[in-house]
Amino acid sequence: MVDQKRTFAVVLEPEEQGGFTVRVPSLPEIVTYGENETEALAMAEDAIRLVLEDMTARGEPIPESPTPRLRQVTVTMAA
Repeated sequence: MVDQKRTFAVVLEPEEQGGFTVRVPSLPEIVTYGENETEALAMAEDAIRLVLEDMTARGEPIPESPTPRLRQVTVTMAA
């Protein structure tokens, strides 16, 4: 068996109480958390690995992870 590397985009959302919630857009079943960015990314890596192993065991295709585009939109609200 040959090791395969796959790269997945993740979204780190800072939490008001501290830490980060992590989401993986191409694997929407993954939502995890870490006390800091390093821990959050490690948790995401573990979650991705587990989901991919499960998908492989069930014979499901592994989705591609397109590079997301992150933009900001500013809105003006009426007073």
